[in-house]
Amino acid sequence: MRELFVREIHMLLIHPIYFMCMVVAPLLITFFFTSLMDEGVPEDIPIGIVDLDNTTTTRKLTRMVDAFQNTKVVAHYPTVDEARHAIQRNEIYGFMLFPKHMTSDMLALRQPTMSFYYSNTSLTAGSLIYKDMKTVSTLASAGVGQAVLQAKGLTPEQIKATLQPIALDTHLVGNPWVNYDFFLCAMLIPNTIILLIFLVTVYSLGAEIKFRMRRENQKDNKGWLEMAHGDFGMAIFSKVMPQTLVFICVFILVYSYLFGYLHFPHPGGFWRILLLAFLTVVSAQGFGVFMFGLIPSMRMAMSVCSLWGVLSFSMAGTAFPIFAMDAPLQSISWMFPMRHYYLIYQLCIFNNYPLSDVAIDIFAMLSLAFLPLFVIKRIERAFINNAYQP
Repeated sequence: MRELFVREIHMLLIHPIYFMCMVVAPLLITFFFTSLMDEGVPEDIPIGIVDLDNTTTTRKLTRMVDAFQNTKVVAHYPTVDEARHAIQRNEIYGFMLFPKHMTSDMLALRQPTMSFYYSNTSLTAGSLIYKDMKTVSTLASAGVGQAVLQAKGLTPEQIKATLQPIALDTHLVGNPWVNYDFFLCAMLIPNTIILLIFLVTVYSLGAEIKFRMRRENQKDNKGWLEMAHGDFGMAIFSKVMPQTLVFICVFILVYSYLFGYLHFPHPGGFWRILLLAFLTVVSAQGFGVFMFGLIPSMRMAMSVCSLWGVLSFSMAGTAFPIFAMDAPLQSISWMFPMRHYYLIYQLCIFNNYPLSDVAIDIFAMLSLAFLPLFVIKRIERAFINNAYQP
C-alpha cells in the first residue's frame, strides 16, 4: 500500500492538471465569489423616475428613494415608453411613475395612483427594488394621512396608533445583516469544489485505463494493479486517498479564509466545519467512483458528473425548497452530496443545532462514500480488458 500511495503522490506532482483542478481552481473560485459579493448586498441599483406632476412632494419622494442603500436614481424620463425602453436596454432595473395632479389629489384625498415598474429577470435586484419602492409609496401615503389627522386635532400618539396600529418587531435569525455573501458564497464555493472532485476522481480512474499499455511497456515500471498485488479495492483506495488529503487541506484553506479572515458567522464551531469538509470530500469521491463504475468511459462518466454537479446548484434546496418539488425530484435529491452539505451547514454550523438533527444526512453522505463497493468488479473488468472508450 505504501508503494501505491507514493506512486499516486508522484502522479499528482508530475501532472499539472491535478494541481490546477485540486488547488488553483478552488482558490481562484473562492476569491472570485467573495470579491464579487464583498459588499454583502447589492447597492445603488440604477432606477429611473417618470415625474409627470413635478411638485415639491414628488421631488421629495424622488430624493427619498435615491437615499435608500439599494437603489440610485440615475435618470429622469418624460414618458413611460422611454423608461420602459431603458429597462429593455438594461440601463435601469425599474422606474417610478408619478402621475399628473398627484399632489393635489393626495391633499384632496382622491387616492391617486402612484405606479412603479421593475424587471424581475434578476430576482435579487427586482426584490430589492420592489422593497424600496414599496416603502416610499407607503411613506408617502402615511405622510398625507398624518397631515390630515393633524388638521383634525389628533395628538401624535393617536396619529401613530391610527397609521400603524400594530408595530412590527423583526428579528433576522442567523444573518441579521441580510448579507448575501454569508449565504451564497458558503453554497456556491463548496458546490463548485464538489464538481471538481467529481471530475478529478473520474479522470484519475479513466487515465489509468487510457494509459495502461503505455505505462506497462516502460522499463522497470510496474502496473497499477500489479503494485496492488491484484487487490483492486486497495488499488482504488490508494488512488483516491492522496486526493482526499489534498481536497481536505484545500477545504481547510477555504474555510479559514471564509470563517477566519472574512468572519462568516459559524456559531457551530470549527470542528463541525472540519467534519463537514471530510464528509463532503469522501461522499463526492465515492459518487465519482460509483459513476465511473456504472459508465466505465472517462468521457461519458465525466459528462454525467458535470451534469450532476451543475444540477446540484438547484437540487441543494438553496434557491427552491426541496419540499415544494415533485416527489420524484425529492427522492433524487438524496443522491446529491450538496443537498446534505447544505442541510448540515445550515442547521449545525450556521444555527448551532446539535448533530443529531442531521444524523440522517451524515449517514447519507457516508453511504455515498461507500457506493464504490457495488461497482468495484465492473471497474476491474474494464481495466483488465483494457476497455478504454475515447
